[in-house]
Amino acid sequence: SDLRTSSDALVQDPEIIDISPDGLEPDSPTWVVNIQPVEIRPFSQTLRVTGKVEFDEQRVAKIGASVTGRVTEIIAIPGQVVDKGDVLARINSTELGQTQLAFLKARAADELAQRAAERARILYKEDVIAKADLQRRESEASTAAAERRAMADQLRVLGMFQTQIDELGKTGNVNSISAVTASIPGTVVERNIVQGQVVQPADALFTVSDLSVVWVTAQVPEQEAYLLAPDQPMRIEVPALKNRVYEGKLVHVGELVSNDSRTVSARTAIDNTDRQLKPGMLATMLISGTSVDHPVVPASAVVREDGYDHVFIALSDSQFKLTVVRLGPESNGVRPIISGIEPGTRIVTEQVYHLNNERKKRYSGG
Repeated sequence: SDLRTSSDALVQDPEIIDISPDGLEPDSPTWVVNIQPVEIRPFSQTLRVTGKVEFDEQRVAKIGASVTGRVTEIIAIPGQVVDKGDVLARINSTELGQTQLAFLKARAADELAQRAAERARILYKEDVIAKADLQRRESEASTAAAERRAMADQLRVLGMFQTQIDELGKTGNVNSISAVTASIPGTVVERNIVQGQVVQPADALFTVSDLSVVWVTAQVPEQEAYLLAPDQPMRIEVPALKNRVYEGKLVHVGELVSNDSRTVSARTAIDNTDRQLKPGMLATMLISGTSVDHPVVPASAVVREDGYDHVFIALSDSQFKLTVVRLGPESNGVRPIISGIEPGTRIVTEQVYHLNNERKKRYSGG
């Protein structure tokens, strides 16, 4: 129904609306509004920042060759689940073959030097040779043993295990094929290798990651960094998953402010057993700040008018004035008061949109 005030009310403050029976035309419905005083409540500001899904850096490995050589076989493919030690590719390495041969030579020289030193000790006891000859033989044996250990260490650097080195020493069979193996269990998420490619130890050939847990990271403006603290509860919304919500805690807050972006890093870890979260996905972090006592108004009491927030202050049980206020962002259905209204002030908390439309209609002559 078209509600109108009396002609006397038309000269009143246009920000005030009177819904008393005297101000209504005959047969108009009676307005029922909810009036509540502004309260001081525990308030926790929710910080909303854009982030993205990333690998858990403690569960990801860049895997390369331990030798320089040519790729002869590729076994692993992206998406394949592997265990630690599984062979991902094989490489033919001249370097590995030459080092194995050098080890065999050093091993033979060591064994020869040890036998010569042992004979020298026996001859010295029988006064056949001088002490200087014994010392020379023992020095040669010590040097040969050191060279053998050095070549064994070099083989380990090139990716051979001690059992393989022992087997090489027993059989003398040189094998120039080196295996590229997974250093952690997980899923092959990247493969940067082709058949016949010449690779070096510095090249990252595979990326393996355990995707059962992923990180969600964000950069928080330094002006809002005071709201961050480890173990704060938070929610993560992922637009690519139809705004699916994940619950978590803030596990890390950066110690430095970026000189370029003036932001502080924030990170949480999310269980990803179902593999729905993919590294690179965008996400929104909703971080709950520390709770403090603060005057608040219900979000339902706020009217947005001409780019400003307003509330209806109750001048009486039937007269209400539209008043500009400064409010903070909404959190849990309420908004903190920055200025414009004091605790205890009675305001309208419901039907404010319709009340404001009625106010504009009356004073526009509609």
